[in-house]
Amino acid sequence: MIEAFTDDTALLLIDVQKGVDNLEHWGGPTGLRNNLDAEANLGALLAGWRAHNRPVVFTRHDSAEANSPLKLSLATGEFKDGFEPSDGEIVITKSTNGAFFGTDLELQLRRLGAHRLMVAGFFTNMCVETTVRTAGNLAYDTYLCPEACATTNRVGPDGVDHDAELVHQLSVASLHGEFCTALTVSEAMSLLNGPSQTLSRAQGNE
Repeated sequence: MIEAFTDDTALLLIDVQKGVDNLEHWGGPTGLRNNLDAEANLGALLAGWRAHNRPVVFTRHDSAEANSPLKLSLATGEFKDGFEPSDGEIVITKSTNGAFFGTDLELQLRRLGAHRLMVAGFFTNMCVETTVRTAGNLAYDTYLCPEACATTNRVGPDGVDHDAELVHQLSVASLHGEFCTALTVSEAMSLLNGPSQTLSRAQGNE
């Protein structure tokens, strides 16, 4: 069973910024991304949380790396169109992969009374994964929506170019059942309306 997503459940959208589309920067000359439906699924989650007046928190990455497209001084640091925060929604600016490090995210969540998180965004194996791992370690009741996440291919130290979908799947597999419970968009939306007797909470590491 999973309890309903009420006022204690914040939607945490990770780095939905224009710079994530600079695929050559993230994946090298062969840069490719998986899950081209991620934005549509992110939009559905955002609309659902807003419609139910549930708390919404955005992170935006302001990199210290000279060549990163995720810098707030650049146009590529802006939020993607349609993902601009509304009045009253919290924006956390970070410069590391983890949204809890060097920020007041935990304080803001406490002020909201949120001890449960639905996490989605970019990139699955980087900022999303780091944030989910930390949330699980901090004892948040943590959920991940893989359909609303995406990543790029990654070139390993041996030169092997790893497919973006495989990178995404392995990241989710590493998180689900240990640091969080993975849910589909439809499952997450159904929990906004009430508890589910058929869904099972899988988070471990507690």
